[in-house]
Amino acid sequence: MDHQSLVFSFFLIFTGAAILASLALYTRQPLLVAYIALGAMIGPYGLSLVSDTELMTDISHAGIIFLLFLLGLDMQPSHLIHMLKKATLVAIGSSVLFFLLGYGVSLLFGFTQTESIVVGAALMFSSTIIGIKLLPTTVLHHRHTGELVVGLLLLQDLIAILVLLFLYNSMGGAESDGTMIEFAKALAALPLLILLAYVIVRYVLLKLISRFDRFHEYIFLLAIGWCLGMAEVANLCGLSAEIGAFVAGVALATSPISQYIAVSLKPLRDFFLILFFFSIGASFNLGLLEMIALPAIILAMLVLALKPMIFRVLLSRIDESKELGWEVGFRLGQISEFSLLIAYIAASAALIGEEASHLIQATAILTFLFSSYIVVLNYPSPIAVSDKLRRD
Repeated sequence: MDHQSLVFSFFLIFTGAAILASLALYTRQPLLVAYIALGAMIGPYGLSLVSDTELMTDISHAGIIFLLFLLGLDMQPSHLIHMLKKATLVAIGSSVLFFLLGYGVSLLFGFTQTESIVVGAALMFSSTIIGIKLLPTTVLHHRHTGELVVGLLLLQDLIAILVLLFLYNSMGGAESDGTMIEFAKALAALPLLILLAYVIVRYVLLKLISRFDRFHEYIFLLAIGWCLGMAEVANLCGLSAEIGAFVAGVALATSPISQYIAVSLKPLRDFFLILFFFSIGASFNLGLLEMIALPAIILAMLVLALKPMIFRVLLSRIDESKELGWEVGFRLGQISEFSLLIAYIAASAALIGEEASHLIQATAILTFLFSSYIVVLNYPSPIAVSDKLRRD
């Protein structure tokens, strides 16, 4: 894609998103619906006005990285450690149950053993983007609900990294004997990454910030460089870029300037997240819809119905209230962007066929949409259609 076509693609995406977002607001619909619908309309399987969705997906990945960085800026390390300890059993237990759900339903619809395992793995996780984007800032910063949602999502992300490492090694065929070694390397890399972030923040970044805090442009540039630098270091260590960005944010969270950085980067995050949701709609092959419609609808309905129930029951086991359990369950009542990545990698490794890959994609899109509807119609969120529930 040359420079001119890239600019033209951005014109189509953001002008189209502005038009559909206006219609969505007039009809009191969540904005995420507009972005995904636009991707399906003008992507390669629609009008084919934007054909290079791989580039858009790569660009939009930066939105997820910035989202996790901003999330880290809002988390005090002491609160985070406490919440991770409390939520570990819930995260592991829910992941096992959702895996069994996806595995069993896939087998019933005639998918192979391997395809059923991959579909089960895809159902284990909830969406970090949906979960955090629909949390008001006041809930994220000051309420137990926000801490619990974040803790569960982070633990799921760590489990997802192990699944992705396994899939990456599966692509190596006979060379995949080093899978457990790679797992060990990734697990050992995480505490080292945290230590590295702490040392650099304490002895380098905070000194630079205190010396040049009058230059807002410099602080903005330093924050972006720090976020993307840690994301790349995490990648090199066998972890995900998202984990690296989150660690970078948490390491800066104790700085008095962290909230200024968070406010400054929000528009940049939103720019990339629009591209992310557009790429979800654009990458779905509408021609395969008839083949996977029934299993996708059944899987989506089971996810939407059972995730809130399972989270409520598991959270009650750690002495959380029934009301909080339901709210956390509904906020996490979808599958994850990691599920889309699992589908793509497994298909590339020929572990699953195109039909199974699109089953995961269709289930993800359906749960993204309907879960968003449930949350914005019933709980406080920044994009709630009701003035009573809208919280920034």
